[in-house]
Amino acid sequence: MKNAYKDDSFSARLSSAAQAKQDSLKRARAIARPGDPALAERQLARQRAAAARDARQAEREAARAAEIERRAAERAAKDFERLAAEAAETERLAAEAEARALALEAVKVQQKAARDARYAARKARQR
Repeated sequence: MKNAYKDDSFSARLSSAAQAKQDSLKRARAIARPGDPALAERQLARQRAAAARDARQAEREAARAAEIERRAAERAAKDFERLAAEAAETERLAAEAEARALALEAVKVQQKAARDARYAARKARQR
């Protein structure tokens, strides 16, 4: 691409730079002044958009917090069920162990009674 300033003279470049500066100043002045109702309207629209954005963000954060709380409650319920099941299993095993101990004690009592009966019968035969 050719250089745009190649054929221009120095004065033409100076005048085009001055014109560009003037155009820039016109654009800056065209932007509304502090008392301009259009400026106030744009600022109000920006404020409304920011408020709506903040409300959506707060809603998302509340939804995330609710989801975290729901998951924690589910986890707590599962843990409670698991602990209750473990406690029931422990009680069942303890009851079985106690039943076995009682049955063993009953067998020992029967064996002792049988032994005592044999001993008494032997003594009775010896007399």
